[in-house]
Amino acid sequence: MTSSVPVRLPKQPANGITLKLDRSLCKWHWLEQSLLFCELSRLSYFPESLVKPIFEDAGITECKFIDREGAQAYILGNKNDLMIICRGTEPHDWNDLRADANAMTVLFDVGRLHAGFKSEVDELWPIIERVIRENQRPTWFAGHSLGGAMSTICAGRCKLSSIPSNPRALFTYGSPRVGNGVFINAVKLAHYRWVNNNDIVTRIPPRWLGYRHSGFELYCDHRNRLRKVYSWQRSMDRFRGLWKGLFRGSLDYLSDHSNLEYIRILRGLLTDFRSGKPLIEPRVRIDE
Repeated sequence: MTSSVPVRLPKQPANGITLKLDRSLCKWHWLEQSLLFCELSRLSYFPESLVKPIFEDAGITECKFIDREGAQAYILGNKNDLMIICRGTEPHDWNDLRADANAMTVLFDVGRLHAGFKSEVDELWPIIERVIRENQRPTWFAGHSLGGAMSTICAGRCKLSSIPSNPRALFTYGSPRVGNGVFINAVKLAHYRWVNNNDIVTRIPPRWLGYRHSGFELYCDHRNRLRKVYSWQRSMDRFRGLWKGLFRGSLDYLSDHSNLEYIRILRGLLTDFRSGKPLIEPRVRIDE
């Protein structure tokens, strides 16, 4: 059954995609991939009629929007790649808010998962599974916020199942924790997990409930630099970011979660990388 929730567009317009998909994504640098999937995650918030021309202009020839009881995703592709982009949290959407708030865990194939996030994926999985079972191209998963949590579960299901289409990589932005340590340790895949300074969503559900993060964390500090920070260093950086945000008249915990902020930071990092500045290399293993 299709959800009857009315479409409400983000306040900022849908922008074009920076890089053209003129070759296989397997040949792209991971930072280029990260920017692409961050932009696709943002475009997933818009209706198909609005973003399909943008996708086509970038070289994406296949576009299917799926919506089941408020759980939503785009299935995108071209001759080289298949991409599953899960739509993130929309504050006006009761189904999204209910999924975020339901922090109980439920059993999964291995370990335990957030009940709300799993419920969202359960609505979409039969359709996604049919598509990827018939697919022979590299398969990529991505999402922002709730979409990041959903894409993590989708990629995990694909990885653990008998589906021959193995996830090439997973890209998440401002994603909450999804499951417990058993699930995280069982699902081994290339996961680029982006965290912007004080983004509050990345700290929930809390660790004391048994939740853990997966993937390789790519942390951007209050100066939009990609850094490795630990313990007190992170606390100090978060304090500086909070103070900087208050000085600008914004609450860093919320503004740092914006998908537009992630895109802005990634564009800057890609520009710096192309100019020769050193870059932290994530420790991820990509299955061939």
